[in-house]
Amino acid sequence: MRAAHIALFVLASREDPGLRHSVQGLAGSTALGVAILFAAAFTGGALQVGLWVLAVVLDTGGPYLFGADGWRLVPGHFAERHGAIVIIALGESIVALGVGAHERLDLGVITAAVLGVLVAAALWWLYFDVVALGAQQRLSRTAEGRERNELARDAYSYLHLPMVAGIALIAVGLKATLARIGQPLALVPAAALLGGAALYLLAHVGFRLRNMHSLNRRRLLCALVLLALLPAALAVKPAALVMLAVLAGVLTALITYEALRFAEARERIRHKQPVSQPLVK
Repeated sequence: MRAAHIALFVLASREDPGLRHSVQGLAGSTALGVAILFAAAFTGGALQVGLWVLAVVLDTGGPYLFGADGWRLVPGHFAERHGAIVIIALGESIVALGVGAHERLDLGVITAAVLGVLVAAALWWLYFDVVALGAQQRLSRTAEGRERNELARDAYSYLHLPMVAGIALIAVGLKATLARIGQPLALVPAAALLGGAALYLLAHVGFRLRNMHSLNRRRLLCALVLLALLPAALAVKPAALVMLAVLAGVLTALITYEALRFAEARERIRHKQPVSQPLVK
């Protein structure tokens, strides 16, 4: 798959020396990463883990190490494709609700399922209501070439990874919650549920900081609150349902505050008008 990917880039760069140079750098980092993965298959233990980490660093760090010059991208398409990945991850979180419920259906399971859908909807709103629109507009306004490519690399190729990872962790927590309604959460599902939501919000903070050069203090505060609630999730009974309700409440409160406090800026972004002040200070 990766070889075919590089081959298509090589064909597309035949008459573009700048793009060809960037493709060669990507091919080099990819080849090293794949070679290390093959080598890791013949090892074990700590050495294998170390080789895996090195391969991932080389593969994901290639665009950073070899520069962003030469690439050509269409801002709308680039942003839309990354948004589609977020949608797919959110869909998996809905699937996790059904997997966790199995064949048992009672008031607790129904309540948890409704709260789980509310959490998924809140995650969607936090990204697609204005964040995705504002980021796409920012990418379109950025000067074509290295500046735009570096912004796309940092904001989408890198910072979308913890967003999707956060959603995946939340899905793990939702599945565990549905499977043990009325019981305390173990450390791993509790950390997945609350930590995943915190990671998602922290990725949003980094995403805005890279795009708009401003700090979203509200989302940062909510992320810290969710992390601080982790010890309580291990002690409260029934922690599973209670923590899911708390998570849904925190995300809903955040969305409500932002929608009311920054209503004017939100409308300007949604109608593609210039925004003179940050959406969230």
